[in-house]
Amino acid sequence: MSGLYFRAIWLRNARVWRKHVMSSLIGNLGQPLLFLIAMGYGLGRDIEVIEGMTYLQFIAPGLVASAVMYSAAFETTYGSYTRLSIQKTYEAILITPLEINDLVLGEVVWAASRGFMAGLIMLAALPLFGVWPSVWTFALLPVLFMAGIFFAAFGLIMTALATNYDFFNYFTSLVITPLFLFSGIFFSLQTMAPKARLIFEFLPLTPIVNLSRMFCYGRIEGIWLYQVGGFLLLTVFSVWLAIVLLRRRLIQ
Repeated sequence: MSGLYFRAIWLRNARVWRKHVMSSLIGNLGQPLLFLIAMGYGLGRDIEVIEGMTYLQFIAPGLVASAVMYSAAFETTYGSYTRLSIQKTYEAILITPLEINDLVLGEVVWAASRGFMAGLIMLAALPLFGVWPSVWTFALLPVLFMAGIFFAAFGLIMTALATNYDFFNYFTSLVITPLFLFSGIFFSLQTMAPKARLIFEFLPLTPIVNLSRMFCYGRIEGIWLYQVGGFLLLTVFSVWLAIVLLRRRLIQ
């Protein structure tokens, strides 16, 4: 049945990735780690406690979420576009019994796995900076993987629409970077003007940042289930849209 054999795509990408694993991890984790050091240790020394946390403690969970976003989205933009347009890997795959659903799910789950790995490494590094997550952090792991699924599907949607690599410069500058800056990683949304806060609350990275902060420190609030449910629906829709658009791109 279509969609059930995506594991073959996942394994294929994993074998290729093993050849440049170190450079890939450094590239994906470099920015979140640098921000953790520069903002947490540098600027954080001059910032008062936010929501009962030091500034380092405040930004650390959000940077974990951003590591997932960057890794998953970049894999299904630059990586997937190369396989689609330059290497013609997708055309070769579709000659086999695999179908579009298998291809998309394999690409998305692989990119989500990379994003999840980046998030895990960031979580493991937090104690090195004096940030100690709670036991509730285990509940965060499926949330991070779900975030990886969404941003992987989001990236694949962009790949299905892209005509060249320059397209992804706009995607990074106008979508990924604003999500990184305005999803509540570096400042509390509670302090924003109501209209601005409403906009920022609906950014797709915001609920993941909120959930990361909740579960990292065991500060569970009643709205967490709604945030998970809403983001799950958004993720399912994004995967469906990625399938539709990539099918249109490949089968003309």
